[in-house]
Amino acid sequence: QVQVVESGGGLVQPGGSLRLSCAASGSIFSINSMGWYRRAPGKQRELVARITSGGSTNYADSVKGRFTISRDNGVNTLYLQMNSLKPEDTAVYYCTAAIQPYYRSGYNDYWGQGTQVTVSS
Repeated sequence: QVQVVESGGGLVQPGGSLRLSCAASGSIFSINSMGWYRRAPGKQRELVARITSGGSTNYADSVKGRFTISRDNGVNTLYLQMNSLKPEDTAVYYCTAAIQPYYRSGYNDYWGQGTQVTVSS
């Protein structure tokens, strides 16, 4: 089995910072791209940032210059450093990873359960 678990969400004031983590565990043979998505109340899920296995990144325009995505391949962990947070960043943040398990060929997308980020004074 493969699990993807997020952590690090919470309540923060506007202008503050949070760091999200996402740990992939289980029968993992290889991880390709990883990413963060978010869903705000009443809105569709949207891409926040993605990173390839080689470290190439892309960001939503709304978070460029404020958020930084990174990964530690040695421990199968993804991070999202969020600075200068705004109320409109309030959402449930989801981690996703393209993982090839030992017991199956090819990659499948695995999703975490989500972590709430609330930006409010």
